[in-house]
Amino acid sequence: MTLTRIVEERAVRAPFKGDHVGSFLRPERLKQARLQKAKGEISEQDLRQVEDEEIVKLVEKQKAVGLEAVTDGDFRRRWWHFDFLEGLDGVEGFQTDKGLQFEGVETKARGIKVTGKVEFKDHYMIEHFKFLKKVAGDTVAKFTIPSPNMLFFRAGIEDGVYESDEALIEDLVVAYQGVIQALYDEGCRYLQIDDTSWATFFSEKGRASIEAKGKDPEKMAKLCARAVNESIAKRPEDLLLTMHICRGNFKSTFMTSGSYEEISETIFDELNVDGLFLEFDDERSGGFEPLRHVNRSDLSIVLGLITSKTGELEDAERVKARLAEASDYVPLKQLCLSPQCGFASTEEGNLLTEEEQWEKVQHVLEISHEVWG
Repeated sequence: MTLTRIVEERAVRAPFKGDHVGSFLRPERLKQARLQKAKGEISEQDLRQVEDEEIVKLVEKQKAVGLEAVTDGDFRRRWWHFDFLEGLDGVEGFQTDKGLQFEGVETKARGIKVTGKVEFKDHYMIEHFKFLKKVAGDTVAKFTIPSPNMLFFRAGIEDGVYESDEALIEDLVVAYQGVIQALYDEGCRYLQIDDTSWATFFSEKGRASIEAKGKDPEKMAKLCARAVNESIAKRPEDLLLTMHICRGNFKSTFMTSGSYEEISETIFDELNVDGLFLEFDDERSGGFEPLRHVNRSDLSIVLGLITSKTGELEDAERVKARLAEASDYVPLKQLCLSPQCGFASTEEGNLLTEEEQWEKVQHVLEISHEVWG
């Protein structure tokens, strides 16, 4: 079998018809180990041992339920974005006065700032992927990292470090290219970048927040697209790269609402990713009409029709009907199904049980098998 043929088959297979975003509820044993480490009762090595053992169990569980791609569940992370971004040279985490505001709840106080030239020299999460790849065996090991736009949207920039957004983007792009190549060199062939920045453009409130910072929303959207496209431009052709676009996910709450319509042409026609994981689990996401801007036959659209925020299972027939509705805009063969987000974007996790979590995953797989075979 030629390399070209292998690439073609991967492009057809992944994202998988029944897929998932990546994070899973942290088991109680892992939560307790983190508390013990914070109190100085166990060592970093002891915590790592617990993480290793729980990730092995998680990978085996993912295989057992029938997932074709497995992740480490973000079990080594506190935050889906900050942990990774702090691993870049020139980026530091710090204690803020308050956390991020979600609908009716606030996160722990934490922030990041750019204190020097943003670079990739090495990154501790490369080791995280190596462990996942080892325990995944012959199963596809999927790794997730935040979009470069998350540094752009979440980090403060110390005075005198960067004179313009464009200057920061240039260094950030090179850093991401380095990370992506390093992951590839260790065997990564399915990489997902997670991005909540696009949701800022969905509503008038969000665009007003950009204007309040003295920036033009249209120019910012173009800059965000450029950051993504240039960061992934040098990826090897057999590295499948998807993007998850999210409106926020913390303790079963959300941060923003709004249809994809306002920014749909940029998302669906300008981003050079292989697939898009999209939230469509409730009315906050609007209808499927923005999908009319999907003009590529090789772009997979993963519809997040199953919510990860509650344990109640969606009516399977209603999910199938919604897939049929979406196929009015994108051929069914390009569509896939998943939960709308992970089950634990932060270590706190969403408000459902582990049993309910796995029932949700099984629900996705059962429906996908009925629809696509």
